Amino acid sequence: MADNAKERLVDFLDRNAFAPVLDADPDSYPENKRDELRGVQDATRAERERFHNYGSAREVYEMYKDDLSSEPAQKVHRQLHELELPTLGDFKAEFERLAQDAGVQS
Repeated sequence: MADNAKERLVDFLDRNAFAPVLDADPDSYPENKRDELRGVQDATRAERERFHNYGSAREVYEMYKDDLSSEPAQKVHRQLHELELPTLGDFKAEFERLAQDAGVQS
């Protein structure tokens, strides 16, 4: 179970937090919001890549917690909410439960 714990956590984030942002169509937003969307998509793409490159489920979990409170992430989260897109924090309870089930929650 520990071998696929990282994959389960990252897949959860991919489906719930990253994909909706990355799949958002700039043309469906008002023109004055499109650059903001593209910016948060770039940040999300980089964040997604970081999570995929972490070495363990524990590291994914710890970095998830750090991202909830880091100042740069908070700025992106505010922008995502303004664009009516999900943030990592929107799935905190579910992610915590998944981490606990996978035995990686501290």
